[in-house]
Amino acid sequence: MILTVLEAHVSLDHASSLEDGYRSLGAQPKPLGLVSSRLIRGVADATLWRVETLWRDRAALEAMRTQGTPGGVLLFRNVGVEPSLAVFEVVTEINP
Repeated sequence: MILTVLEAHVSLDHASSLEDGYRSLGAQPKPLGLVSSRLIRGVADATLWRVETLWRDRAALEAMRTQGTPGGVLLFRNVGVEPSLAVFEVVTEINP
C-alpha cells in the first residue's frame, strides 16, 4: 500500500472551512483504490493540518492523479495555502 500525506499550516480562522471542505470531499464518489483517508490537526500546533490517505497500491494513486488536481490539494488551496506532499510505501502495519 501507499500512504500520501498532504500537510500545511492553516490559520485558525480557516479551520472550520477546512473541516467542512473535507466533509464535502467525503460525500463525493471515492477514487478506485482509495483505502482510507483522515484529516488530522496538530496538538502542540493547532495550525498544522494533514490529510493522510492510504491507497491500495501505486497504480491506484497514479490513476487518481491522471484525473486532474487531487481533491486534497484543492481542499488546502481553497483555504489559501499550498500543501506539501510526501509519499510513503507501507512496509508493515499493526492492527488491533
